Amino acid sequence: SDAAARDTAEERGPKARVIFCCPNMSLIDDNTAGNKVPYERKDKNATKKLECAPSNNLNFGFVHFPTAHEMYAHLREITKPGGEFVVRNFVGVIDDIRVEKSLVETELFPRGALEYYTKKNMGWDYSQEDVAKWQLNERGGVQGDYRDGMQEKITNVIDCLQSEPLSKRAVIPIPFSNDGSKTADWKDQGQNKCCRELHLYLEDGKLKCTGIVRMQNANIFVKNIHFFATLIDHVAKQLGVDVGEYTHWITNLCHDRSATGC
Repeated sequence: SDAAARDTAEERGPKARVIFCCPNMSLIDDNTAGNKVPYERKDKNATKKLECAPSNNLNFGFVHFPTAHEMYAHLREITKPGGEFVVRNFVGVIDDIRVEKSLVETELFPRGALEYYTKKNMGWDYSQEDVAKWQLNERGGVQGDYRDGMQEKITNVIDCLQSEPLSKRAVIPIPFSNDGSKTADWKDQGQNKCCRELHLYLEDGKLKCTGIVRMQNANIFVKNIHFFATLIDHVAKQLGVDVGEYTHWITNLCHDRSATGC
């Protein structure tokens, strides 16, 4: 009976409610063939009109956060159980990814630490005094060191979008440090980078980015997002365009580095 079924369910305890957020398909217009959006790229020598591809960006179906501050608070909250607890396949959008809005200071990451790690991952110069002051294992290991070849990768992305603004090949790959992609060793932290790729694209006259992240520790998010924001800003300035939103895809999301196999 219905009453017996309710009693049995109560004995098992309450089930967590899972809510799936899907795009409203009625909002998706397939008739976009003529909707290429021109924008002007201004530089010292010339003003050049470029095109953005016609598009329907389905990231409106995901949770949006005004800035990195709000996403950080949310990531900390949903991973609060800590330890081995993991949230799978989190996707969120930061509407304002400008650098000044993406500097989120915490006890683990004061401003100086954030700026040091960003300089390091961008492949910019930093001092041994910076290393002595800010480098800590608690702030991330070699799996969060992205500097190898980064300047060349950034140059490639800039050249791609300057030469072919409609391109889908403007990618920053971060799979390995030096070993290439022919081999994979799960025991080697340097081969198992947390961020795997950054995909950059021109849309609505702005530079936008989607980050694909294998593993995100919520308390280290602030380091990652400051670096990503700086990289996006650097590329946007070279292209002469404004920065758009950033979409963050995380396969494994934990509270901190105490989880196994981060």
